[in-house]
Amino acid sequence: MPFVLLVVALLGGGLISLLLLNSALNQGSFQLSKLKKETTVLRDEQQELQRDVDGYSAPDALQRRAHELGLVPGGSPVFIGPDGKVAGTPAAAEAPPAPAPPPSAPPVSPSPAAASAPPAVAASPTPSPAGSPSSGR
Repeated sequence: MPFVLLVVALLGGGLISLLLLNSALNQGSFQLSKLKKETTVLRDEQQELQRDVDGYSAPDALQRRAHELGLVPGGSPVFIGPDGKVAGTPAAAEAPPAPAPPPSAPPVSPSPAAASAPPAVAASPTPSPAGSPSSGR
């Protein structure tokens, strides 16, 4: 009789340990699945950000942004050597000439109602010269 109880106890303990081991493996599997989904989302976000960086670092985008900021292309570079000698001639950078505006459409003849009305003249105030000396000095 004690031998049968020992065998039943060993079998019961083995089944319980198998059940706990299986539960732990299933929990790890669910966690692995969750982490794979999170990795996929993060990889997609990383690729989207990389596309944005590539778009902003494209030469035409850089040139357009520099033009918006008022930057102009530099002239010939000037280098200062380790001994203090200057190689090259420094010169101020100049803005390239503005592109010519597109040709405008021919004037349209005014309608009869607009022809009878007097033309409106926009009065613009003349600004005072900025460099005029003041009388208080």
